[in-house]
Amino acid sequence: QMQLMESGGGSVQAGGSLRLSCAASGDRYSITYMAWFRQKAGKAREKVAAIYRRGLRGDDPEYSASVKGRFAISLDAAESTVYLQMSSLEPDDTARYYCAASTKRAYIWSLPSSYDYWGQGTQVTVSS
Repeated sequence: QMQLMESGGGSVQAGGSLRLSCAASGDRYSITYMAWFRQKAGKAREKVAAIYRRGLRGDDPEYSASVKGRFAISLDAAESTVYLQMSSLEPDDTARYYCAASTKRAYIWSLPSSYDYWGQGTQVTVSS
């Protein structure tokens, strides 16, 4: 079993920055990919970014079109901790952000069903 714990959410004004963290514990050595999703009020969960757990810092980051160029995902493989640096935040980024981990060897990063473990989420609120 594995547990994921997010931190770093909060409230910020448009144009500001936040850094989310997600630490894995338990059977963390089985992780192949880690990702961030978000869920806006009344909407389905949507992809944000994902990274492959290879080497010390991860590899092959993927981003949704809506955050590419503004958000950066990174991984500390030794600590099994994934980060999401969010810059130039917009009110439309307001959502609950969830960390996810996959133990699969092949997957489609944008599908929630690709992930085996989820955190409880952390709220990000961006005001105009």
